Amino acid sequence: MMKKVIIVLLCSIVGLQLTGQSDPMYLKSIAHHRKAYLSAFKHNPSSPLDKKGLKNVQFFPADERYFVHCQFNLTPDAEPFELPTYSGVTRPYVRYGIAKFQLDGVEHQLSIYRSLSNTLPQYRDYLFVPFKDLSNGESTYGGGRYLDLRIKDIVNNELMLDFNKAYNPYCAYSDGYACPIPPEENHLQVGILVGEKQFLGEKRK
Repeated sequence: MMKKVIIVLLCSIVGLQLTGQSDPMYLKSIAHHRKAYLSAFKHNPSSPLDKKGLKNVQFFPADERYFVHCQFNLTPDAEPFELPTYSGVTRPYVRYGIAKFQLDGVEHQLSIYRSLSNTLPQYRDYLFVPFKDLSNGESTYGGGRYLDLRIKDIVNNELMLDFNKAYNPYCAYSDGYACPIPPEENHLQVGILVGEKQFLGEKRK
C-alpha cells in the first residue's frame, strides 16, 4: 500500500513539472511568506508604507520554476568594498560567494554579499543578493530587487534561490532610504517575472 502511495506522489510531482504547474504546498508556502512580508511593514517604525499604501503592493503569481537549485562557490579572498546606495552614501560589504544556476536552460550567476556594518549577533549569518533583470522599469521596480539568505541555507556547496521571494527596496516606495544599488555583476540578462511587482502607489516623501 505504501509503495503505491509513493508511486502516485512521484507521478503527481513529475506531472506538475511537465505542465509547468507548481505544487499546491509550495504555493501555500509562498502565500504564507507574502503575508508575513506585508505584516512586517506594520510593525517596523521606519516603514515607508502605511495601511493604505500596503494595498498597492503587488506580486506576480508564484511559479516554482523560479525556485532554482544553485551551485555555490565561496570567495574567501574577496576584498571588502563600499556598495553605493540610491541615497548617495555607501555601505561596506564583501562578496561571500557566487551562485550559479539555470533558467530555461540558460546559465546565470549572482554574487552573494555579506554586510560588514551589521554586527548584531542575530544578523551575523545573513547574506544579501541585490539584483537587476530585464523586467526593471516596466513590470518591476527600476532600481532592482533583493533576495535574502542565511549561511545555513548553503549545504555541501549548494543552495536554493527563490525568486518568488524577490522584494523591493524601501526606495521603491519612498525617497530618503539608503538602498544598495545592485552591482553590474548582478545584472541578469533575463526577465524575472516573479516576486514583487512595481509599486502602484505614489512615493511618500
